[in-house]
Amino acid sequence: MAHVRKPKVDKSGRTSAGILLWRMPEGRLEVLLGHPGGPYFAGKDADHWTVLKGEVDAGEDLLAVARREFEEETGHRPPEGPTIELGEIRQKSGKRVLAWSVEGDLDTETAVSNSFEMEWPPRSGRIRQFPEIDRVAWFGVDDARQKIKAAQVPFLDRLERTIADERARRNR
Repeated sequence: MAHVRKPKVDKSGRTSAGILLWRMPEGRLEVLLGHPGGPYFAGKDADHWTVLKGEVDAGEDLLAVARREFEEETGHRPPEGPTIELGEIRQKSGKRVLAWSVEGDLDTETAVSNSFEMEWPPRSGRIRQFPEIDRVAWFGVDDARQKIKAAQVPFLDRLERTIADERARRNR
């Protein structure tokens, strides 16, 4: 079967908000990333994983959207603990993404995402349903840098820096 390219969509003007869940097993930072579902992302790995996020409608509270989207894409509520603001980035599509991080754990085997519908195969007239996120996984930061969309790498850098600064402050 021939590879079908995802159509380019200008998403400038759109904003998404998300949660980057982190944990520290054995003193090693790990983050939870989601792999997009659907036929365009099947078989794609490096530079395709993402912070669990979703689009913000006008007037919505950004952190509330981030929490809602985390739950929609994992089937689990994010932890209620303190959040770390990771700022914003702009993806290649033009979409603005804001993220927060929270410490917690999640069993990846129990994660279940909401779904979307699209015509597949293209121009077939058949509508199929696919999960927005087909799987989530924990990655050490070095591996996460290879997996996550390149534009989202600054979120990892900011999280790592914030955690290091907090550790240094505690050790004074």
